[in-house]
Amino acid sequence: MEPQLSDIKELRELTSAGIMDCKSALIEANGDIEKAKAILHEKGLASVAKKSSRATEEGIVASYIHAGGRIGSIVEVNCETDFVARTDDFKNLAHDLAMQVAAMSPQFVYLDDDSDSGEGDNEDLCLVEQNFIKDQSIKVKDVVSEVAARVGENIRIKRFSRFSIGE
Repeated sequence: MEPQLSDIKELRELTSAGIMDCKSALIEANGDIEKAKAILHEKGLASVAKKSSRATEEGIVASYIHAGGRIGSIVEVNCETDFVARTDDFKNLAHDLAMQVAAMSPQFVYLDDDSDSGEGDNEDLCLVEQNFIKDQSIKVKDVVSEVAARVGENIRIKRFSRFSIGE
């Protein structure tokens, strides 16, 4: 069964996937848009895993100052090309990550960054393992993976710093 053009367009708007990817996902899902979204999501995460070894030499630095000016943060997020670094998806991700750092006060980016701690469970102190402040049902690493799948590039959080009056 050939999918309707309107269904392809709707799926593309929902997922930002390519037209041919949307068409093939709809064919595989027998026209069910929700199943097609799940198929594209799985394929997107698989492609993110393949790209994880690529160099991330471009990117942006984003900042966030909480209301009242008593807490602020700055974060460096890297990607493969300057083209992606200028997209709204990437800029919004960087801003959300800066907000996450200000709100949740992580101590390091990745679990393997804390090899000398000796403490048992450091997931609450690890930025990518924290629950995302805008959607507690997913982790920060899932948000990064979703954006990476949408933009088609490897994305890596390089570093961050958090500032608070009185600390």
